[in-house]
Amino acid sequence: MTIDDTESAIVDEKPLASGAALIASYLPRLPNAPGVYRMFDAAGDVLYVGKAANLKKRVAAYTKILGHTGRIARMIAGTASMEFVQTASEVEALLLEANLIKRLKPRYNVTLRDDKSFPFILVTGDHKAPQIIKHRGAKSRKGDYFGPFASAGAVNRTLNTLQRAFLLRSCSDSVFESRTRPCLLFQIKRCSAPCVAKIDEESYARLVGQARDFLQGKSDQVRAELSKEMEQAAEALDFEKAARLRDRIRALAHIQLNQGINPDTIEEADLFAAHQEGGQTCIQVFFFRSGQNWGNRPYFPRHDKGLDIPEVLDSFLAQFYDDRDPPKLLLISHDVPGRALLEEALSVKAERRVEVLQPQRGEKREVMAQAVMNARESLARRVAESASQARLLEGVAEVFHLDHPPERIEVYDNSHIQGTNAIGAFVVAGPEGFVKNQYRKFNIKNTELAPGDDYGMMREVLTRRFKRLLKEQAPKADAPVFDEKSGDDEGDGERRGFPDLVLIDGGLGQLSVVRQVLAELQVTGVPLVGIAKGPDRDAGRERFFMEGRPPFSLEPKSPVLFYLQRLRDEAHRFAIGTHRAKRAQSITASPLDEIDGIGPGRKRALLNHFGSGRAVTRAGLADLEAVSGISKAMARKIYDHFHDKG
Repeated sequence: MTIDDTESAIVDEKPLASGAALIASYLPRLPNAPGVYRMFDAAGDVLYVGKAANLKKRVAAYTKILGHTGRIARMIAGTASMEFVQTASEVEALLLEANLIKRLKPRYNVTLRDDKSFPFILVTGDHKAPQIIKHRGAKSRKGDYFGPFASAGAVNRTLNTLQRAFLLRSCSDSVFESRTRPCLLFQIKRCSAPCVAKIDEESYARLVGQARDFLQGKSDQVRAELSKEMEQAAEALDFEKAARLRDRIRALAHIQLNQGINPDTIEEADLFAAHQEGGQTCIQVFFFRSGQNWGNRPYFPRHDKGLDIPEVLDSFLAQFYDDRDPPKLLLISHDVPGRALLEEALSVKAERRVEVLQPQRGEKREVMAQAVMNARESLARRVAESASQARLLEGVAEVFHLDHPPERIEVYDNSHIQGTNAIGAFVVAGPEGFVKNQYRKFNIKNTELAPGDDYGMMREVLTRRFKRLLKEQAPKADAPVFDEKSGDDEGDGERRGFPDLVLIDGGLGQLSVVRQVLAELQVTGVPLVGIAKGPDRDAGRERFFMEGRPPFSLEPKSPVLFYLQRLRDEAHRFAIGTHRAKRAQSITASPLDEIDGIGPGRKRALLNHFGSGRAVTRAGLADLEAVSGISKAMARKIYDHFHDKG
C-alpha cells in the first residue's frame, strides 16, 4: 500500500461524501469553457487553486468518492465553498492560476516560497555621464538592464570588478552634481571621475560602450580592443597607461573566472534542475545571459509529499514567471505535463517565442547533469540542516517546558541612542531557520516617552504587534467558529499566525511589561521568555526569566544556548541595522528637501551661497533673491516655507 493509499484510507468517508456533494451542486451552473476554480474551507481560507480547459469536466472529477490520492481526498473533504472565473483561453487560465497561487498560497498547491525579485545591473541612460548600479524592481528608469543575477552578492561582485575594468561612476546624480574634487574611488582606480572632468565626455562614452559590449557577451571583442590599446601604449613608451590597461584586462578575466560554467551552446536561457528525496524537492535555477553564467539559486517549493517532480516543476515554472520576463529558452531536467501550454503562455507573456526544452544530448545535457548534481547536494544540505534545526527546537521545548517544539519564534529588541531615532523590531525563526520576509520594524511613535525608556518602547512595540495580530485573526462575520475537535491540517486552528514562543532581549523588567501588555489585550497561551546578558555581558552566562520559574541559566556549551544566542543576536543585528539606517537618513536630510521645486542644482546654489541649510532657513527674502539661479517666485516660496507658519 502506498503512502497516498494509506492517507486516503484514513480520511473519514462522511466529510468526504459531504464535500463531494457540495462540489456537485456547482456543476449545473458551470460552463464547458476554460477557467480557474478555487476551493475554500469553512473558515474561508483557500485550500486549492486549479485551472481547467473545461471547468465543468474538471470539477466533476472531484465529485467521485473513490480513486483519489490522500491529498485530493483531504482537499475534497475540507471544501465548504468554491469560486470560479471563466477565461477566454486555457493560456489565460494558466497565467491567472499562477498569479492566484503566488498571492493566496493555498494549502494543497505547490507554492513558490521565495518570490523576491532578482537584481539586475543598470547602465543608466538619462545622464551625460551614465552610472553603473545595482537595480531591483520595476524597470522604470531609462537605460540598459543586464540580468537577472542570482543574488545581490553576485551583482555586487560583478559591479566591483566592472568598476576596475571600465571605471564607470556608481555615485548618485545628486552626488555627481555636487562634487568639486575626485572621490576615493578615483584615487584607487575604480572611477574615471567624470564629475570633475578628469575624463572628457567622448572618452567616458567609449568606456560606457565597452561595458555594454562586455555585458552583452562581447567579452572577446572588448579584451581584444584593450589588448591592442595596451600594445600601442607600450610601443609609445607610455608604460603608465599600459599598466592601467593591463589591470583592466585582468579585471575582465577575473569576472569570467568567477562565473564558472560558460557553455558555448547556451546564449540566453534559464535552467531548472530538480531533485526529489524524502518528499522534498530542490529546484536549482541557473541564469545564462549573453553566453555567460550569471549565478544560480536553489528553491525548495512547498508541496504535498505525494507529488512527483514533473508535477512540482510544472506548477513551479508557471509561478516563477508570473511577474518575470522569460528568456528565449527554458531548459528543464524533467519533462512536464503542461509543456506545450506553458510554452504558449510564456510566449504570449513575452510577446515572442519562448521554447521549453529537456536536453537529450550534447553540451546542454552535460550542463543539466551538473545542475542536477547541485540540486541533489543542496537538498542533502537542507535535509541535514532541517534535522539539526528540529533537534534544536525540541531542545528549546524541553528547556522552556513547551508542549511541542515551536513552529514560530518571535524575538524582540529595541535600538536607539539616548532616545533618538528609536526603533523596535522583531525577527522570526522556525523549523527552516530565520524567516526573513517575516521580520518587522517599528518606528517608536509615542512622543511622551522619556529618552531611553526601554520599557515604554517595548510596551509600544508589543501592543502594536499583538493588536494587529488580533485584528488579522478576527473571525469573519459569516464564518463558523473553529472547532478544535475537528482538527486542522496546519495544526494551529484559530491561533494561526500567533507565535509559539516570544523571546525578549531583556530581564525581569522587560518581561513584566510584555506580560502586562498581553494581559490587557486578553492574549493567553503565548509563552514568554526574557534573555538577560550575564555578568559583564559575557556570552554563555545569560539568565533566562519565565513566569512561575526562578531565573535560570543553561550549560555554557549547550547547543540550545548557542541557538538562543543566535536568535537574540539576529534580533539585535536587525534592530541596530534599522536604527543606523534611520540615523544616517536623518543626518543627511536637509530642510531644503521638503520644498517642491528644489532640485540638486538649486540646492547646490543655495548651499554654496549660504554655507549650510540652516543658514538658508534664516535668510531674508532679498538675500534669497540674490542667489544665482533662484527666481523671485522661488525665493518667495523658500522664504514662506520657513517663515510663514500661520
